[in-house]
Amino acid sequence: MVSSWGSVLFATGGLSPGSRPLFFGASTMRSYRVSPAVFLPLAARPAMLSAVVLIGAIFAAVSAPAAQPPQQPRALPESIRLEADIPYADTDNPRQQLDLLLPKKPAGEGPLPVVAFIHGGAWRGGDKRGGRGQLAPLVASGKFAGVSIGYRLTNEATWPAQIHDCKAAIRWIRGNAKKYNLDPNKIAVWGSSAGGHLVAMLGTSGGVKELEGTLGKYTDQESRVTCVVNFFGPTDFSVIGDFPSQIDHYAANSPESLLIGGPVKDHPEKARSASPIAFVSADDPPFLTIHGTKDQLVPFDQGKRLHEALKKAGVSSILIPVEEGGHGFRSREVPERVRAFLNKHLLGENVVVSEEPIREQQMPQPAGANR
Repeated sequence: MVSSWGSVLFATGGLSPGSRPLFFGASTMRSYRVSPAVFLPLAARPAMLSAVVLIGAIFAAVSAPAAQPPQQPRALPESIRLEADIPYADTDNPRQQLDLLLPKKPAGEGPLPVVAFIHGGAWRGGDKRGGRGQLAPLVASGKFAGVSIGYRLTNEATWPAQIHDCKAAIRWIRGNAKKYNLDPNKIAVWGSSAGGHLVAMLGTSGGVKELEGTLGKYTDQESRVTCVVNFFGPTDFSVIGDFPSQIDHYAANSPESLLIGGPVKDHPEKARSASPIAFVSADDPPFLTIHGTKDQLVPFDQGKRLHEALKKAGVSSILIPVEEGGHGFRSREVPERVRAFLNKHLLGENVVVSEEPIREQQMPQPAGANR
């Protein structure tokens, strides 16, 4: 089970007092003991995107001051071919690489639509390997190709480096579409928390020159995307700290402040340039936002605020609240809604994506627990 803003969500939805997650600093409210984040083995599930799902993969967590070795990704199904560590920015930086997942036996003859996953980790943790497990059920169906994108973290570069990297990766997909039998006109992006922020930014900043960057060999290609799946990503830095949260988003050492290179309130223009809501326009692609109503790290208002701005601009947008949900989900309905959304916008299926709220699944209490 994984969450995003640097913590693992346990069955109770709570965190144990102790040490602090990776992004927590001295000025934050509390500290917690958490286990290293482990991605659920979705690829091992026989049904597409089924089984108990806790999606978050964002803010990598540590259980002791010393750095922990990264979790090794679980083996992919035999039906998937993996091409790992492909440079997309024409550099030798391992963060500027992507993993490509292809079905060995595609379901059809034509080019495959692509689902690109962007990991979380407070923009300072996590890596692209975590996306493999999220993409595997889709790729195993034979109907999609998957791309898991890495990007530079805040310990080596500040905004807009991260979106420059992600846009370069999207251009790489288009530049190599013929080589890998990919459909350059059907590219979905999906991410949670910090990754949700970056996919939302890809969705709203199409054609924004200052956020495009010049990385890689394929600057002649577009970086626009077909649709966006945003799990609890920050969307408006200017107000993110105005709502109850376990951290002070306006502190100098908050994830957002570290991303833009200074305290959010001291750098309003930089904060705006990193806020997906600032670039909403009528030509944005369809959005699916799923956000827990009890998220104590990225307030539910962030998802709601972006959804309302998209609707006002005339953009197709669905907001699904996960009632009682925190920074990560267990409900089986979440992956079902995601799959329906992708089938609609990438496969052209005539399906209706339910906008009804999802009730978070509560984990059963252990035997003998107080009731």
